[in-house]
Amino acid sequence: MPRLILLNKPFDVLSQFTDAGTQGSTRATLSDFVKVPSVYPAGRLDRDSEGLLLLTDDGRLQARIADPRFKLPKTYLVQVEGAPDETALENLRRGVMLKDGPTLPAEAEAIETPDLWPRDPPVRFRKSVPDHWLRLTIREGRNRQVRRMTAAVGLPTLRLVRWSIGDWTVEGIPQGEWREGVIPRLR
Repeated sequence: MPRLILLNKPFDVLSQFTDAGTQGSTRATLSDFVKVPSVYPAGRLDRDSEGLLLLTDDGRLQARIADPRFKLPKTYLVQVEGAPDETALENLRRGVMLKDGPTLPAEAEAIETPDLWPRDPPVRFRKSVPDHWLRLTIREGRNRQVRRMTAAVGLPTLRLVRWSIGDWTVEGIPQGEWREGVIPRLR
C-alpha cells in the first residue's frame, strides 16, 4: 500500500535524505526526522523555510503533487518586514513581475500573528522596523517564489512557514514530527 507522510520540517533542514554538500558537512537532513524506507519528497521546501513537506513512495502521487500543471494550492504563513498596505496585497493578488516572468495571481491577506512553534534560531527583531504576517496562497512553485514575491512588493520575508498543500496541512503536527496522510484517488 502506498504511503504519504506529512512532515513538519524544521528551519535549517535540507529537504533531502543525504547532504551532498561539502565533505564533512553536518547539515540536518530528512533522515534525522523520518526513518521510513523508500519515501521521497514530493516537491521541495528550502532549508531556510519550515512547515509542511510531503513524502511518498508512490511515483504517480509524487509527480501529481510536485507538477505545476495540477496547480495544487500551497498556502504559506509569511512574516514580513514592514507593514503590508492594500496596494502591496493587491499586487500579490494580481501577480507580480519577477526576473523569470510574471507570477500567477495569488491569494493574499494580512493576518494576526499565528500561534506557531518557536523557531530556532529566532527571527531577528529590530525595534525600528515593524513586522507583520501574511497568508499567501500560490498555485505554482518557482524557486524561492514566495520570498521573491514579497520582496517585489517591498516586504522582505523574515520567516516562511508552508501551512498546507491542497487539503493536506501541518496543523497539529509538532515541529520535527510527522504523521501518515490520506492518499486521494488519482484519475
